[in-house]
Amino acid sequence: MSSYCDIAPGHPLHGPYHDTEYGFPSTDETVLFERLCLEIFQAGLSWELVLRRREALNRAFCGFDVDTLVLWGEEDVERLMQDPSIIRNRLKIRAVLKNAATVHSFRARYGGFFLWLQKKNPKTLEEWVKLFKSEFFFTGPEIVSEFLMSLSLLPGAHREDCPVHHQIRSLSCPWTNDGTETAG
Repeated sequence: MSSYCDIAPGHPLHGPYHDTEYGFPSTDETVLFERLCLEIFQAGLSWELVLRRREALNRAFCGFDVDTLVLWGEEDVERLMQDPSIIRNRLKIRAVLKNAATVHSFRARYGGFFLWLQKKNPKTLEEWVKLFKSEFFFTGPEIVSEFLMSLSLLPGAHREDCPVHHQIRSLSCPWTNDGTETAG
């Protein structure tokens, strides 16, 4: 079975994501929220389709700015449903808006999305899924797993022989048990 590390290098969409984003930690709320939303949009679709629509999704959702999205309502859902440049799924669009409210609430409750993640780490995938389902809308095991791996909160984003794995490992990721990212 091939891994993302086999198919991504050299690909015009997968390559840059694999080499510079996937598995790299971030503390930036917008980066974290966009990554969660992209994983939600990917459910049942290909990651390549999401990467192809990423720019349009960022435009349509105002760069996944939580402060903007928390103010949106059903009229915005209807407007987005008419936009052929994005992934038009009413449930996923509503999930973005509901989850923006959750992330916004994390500021008062925990000091922000990153601090919520940091405070809850480490957990097993099963514990993370349960936690995400208690806080977020439209988050199942695959979405949660990919989101957390994409940020080095769970191991397995890259194979151990992948050059990107070594690059991430050298960052001494602050949110893994021993300060390093490991393959899963």
